[in-house]
Amino acid sequence: MRSRNEPQMFGDAVRTWLIEHGWQEQVAVGGVFGRWADIVGEFNAEHLRPESYSEGELVVVADSPTMAAHARAMMRDLIRRLNEELGDGTVVAIKVRGPGFRRR
Repeated sequence: MRSRNEPQMFGDAVRTWLIEHGWQEQVAVGGVFGRWADIVGEFNAEHLRPESYSEGELVVVADSPTMAAHARAMMRDLIRRLNEELGDGTVVAIKVRGPGFRRR
């Protein structure tokens, strides 16, 4: 292990800083949000959008009741694909919200 005073690559320094502050998972999830279409496919990305992530639960918003049902039907596959990107166990559940859902 290197001392803090030794020079290191910028990417390594940022990664270490994120881990030390417990933010690595949130940054990884943010990266998934940015590559959503690559992970879920163009069609799904047009109709489903990731809204939030907290403590293993991803919230996805569908643009129609049909797409909400579609997302629920493919939930297992979606969790598997996300965990391939983020590491096993990062996403343990997906909550699907249909159009018109309002937070309280």
